[in-house]
Amino acid sequence: MNDSTPPDAGPSPSFGEVTGLGARLRERRRGSGLTLEAAAARVGLSPAHLSRLETDRRQPSLPVLLGLSRAYGTTVAELLGEEPATRDPVVRAGRLESGQAGGWSYRRVGGADRAMQALRVHIPPAVQDSVVRVHPGEEWLYVLTGRLRLTLGERVHLLDPGDAAHFDSLTPHRLAAVSADGVELVFVHTLLQSPTGALCVERPGRPH
Repeated sequence: MNDSTPPDAGPSPSFGEVTGLGARLRERRRGSGLTLEAAAARVGLSPAHLSRLETDRRQPSLPVLLGLSRAYGTTVAELLGEEPATRDPVVRAGRLESGQAGGWSYRRVGGADRAMQALRVHIPPAVQDSVVRVHPGEEWLYVLTGRLRLTLGERVHLLDPGDAAHFDSLTPHRLAAVSADGVELVFVHTLLQSPTGALCVERPGRPH
């Protein structure tokens, strides 16, 4: 690949001399399991140009730094060596985020921007379980009140208060309330290796 005209050869916002930037770029690339050639191809650079960035012979432009952060699954702030903000490990009851989705009401009982998401969910009895959910990761749920019908693949399970379930969420699954007042549960899931964090949803007769 010709390195005579790298994407960031022209004027660009300067980060000045950022101490250790090249070493962090190299460390993050290696930690991502990418060769110099593979990483360069992802962001439209030549291997020679990326090598110069990793040895501090060139400073990257903002677009290149953004591309590298995405390729390595990190943030620009981390590549620049900035200290991450301290996250409060406690979620107070008065600050719980609430919302609705698919007829369910929920309150977020875990921290935001985490790989593992925790919700307190209420499923009303009127909501049918025709929606089949499939997504990467795992799910764990614990029934607080009411009775839950959990369908995993072809098997149907009835869960009462105090019952829990833990399963691979690539298994097609459906949740529905059996009891007249609906069902309340604690719901924890991960979205492993999912770039968008989106759920894949299917309906019978309508393949996703």
